[in-house]
Amino acid sequence: MIVDLELAPKQKRAAGEPCCEPVVYPDVERHEAERMATIAKALGDPIRLQLVDVLRKHAGQVCVCELVPLFDVAQPTLSHHLRKLREAGIVDCERRGLWAYYYVIPEALEELSTWLT
Repeated sequence: MIVDLELAPKQKRAAGEPCCEPVVYPDVERHEAERMATIAKALGDPIRLQLVDVLRKHAGQVCVCELVPLFDVAQPTLSHHLRKLREAGIVDCERRGLWAYYYVIPEALEELSTWLT
């Protein structure tokens, strides 16, 4: 199929005048985009993504001592990843004595999930 396109010569535009109209505009407000970007960035690490997957599948709270054997990293490294997820608002924890019990905050993933679908 041959399409015949008519090419027009470029026209000089005045300074400050836009070259063309945008085709689409973002539906996501700036503050929403920043919040979703923080969540996406936190999930951008494979270990953090797997941590969220384990916590999401578990009914209730998971002790950090149950998480350590699942990953090939030292406990301080795992705690670092969990802290990054907490700072992003994806997970939270409850301390009981020496142990911390982690769980996913479902609402944190809803906005990103809704936007992606």
